[in-house]
Amino acid sequence: MIPTRKLLLIEDDPDIAEVLRVNLRDEGFHVDHAMDGELGSRCIENGSYDLVVLDLMLPGIDGLEICRRIRMRTDYTPIVIVSARSTEAHRVLGLELGADDYLSKPFSVVELAARIRALFRRIDRLSSPATPSNTVTIEVGNLRLDVGAREVRSNGQPVVLTPREFDLLLFFARNPNRVFTRLELLDQVWGYGHDGYEHTVNSHINRLRSKIEPDPSNPTSIVTVWGVGYKLAHDPAILAARS
Repeated sequence: MIPTRKLLLIEDDPDIAEVLRVNLRDEGFHVDHAMDGELGSRCIENGSYDLVVLDLMLPGIDGLEICRRIRMRTDYTPIVIVSARSTEAHRVLGLELGADDYLSKPFSVVELAARIRALFRRIDRLSSPATPSNTVTIEVGNLRLDVGAREVRSNGQPVVLTPREFDLLLFFARNPNRVFTRLELLDQVWGYGHDGYEHTVNSHINRLRSKIEPDPSNPTSIVTVWGVGYKLAHDPAILAARS
């Protein structure tokens, strides 16, 4: 039997919160509700949640600060932002701070539930036991990617990447020397629901470079092809497939 997913809803509007709580419960989720940023932050510190549905405009601690705090933790908790702040700048900022998805109010509760389920399917695939097809080790210059374990080493030293950073690097490693536009990277790495957020690609590229490039200001691995996009400038060699 699949355990019930536990969600934390941080939303200060009581009417919206009740609609979301009831509908998400009907979708089979367990939902705790926090009506302000302070309570939401305490719930995150003291509880264990499979996903956080987060409003941005909250009394006390705002949603962006809560997003930052969640991403500072060692455990990874998916975040879906739901906010009346619908400008591209706010959507991009939320994604750059580590949100997994962003819905602008008003939105369909059915769509929210669908996006939550899609996130859980992706997480389940990543955490499933390794199979021979995904236990490949890829070497790219001084980088070594263990696909099954989702681990990266640079010159033999471990590199700590977020799940999205690893997905981005792995996509490049599987497509060496091919140039991708920002829209193509959004489609292939971010997937559903991220059209129009090209600027978040730049931010993730910069953070990835800061972790894997000897000189991030003069990158030699993930390079910019001006007027087009980005490419991985080395040919990776698949060294081994371990069961």
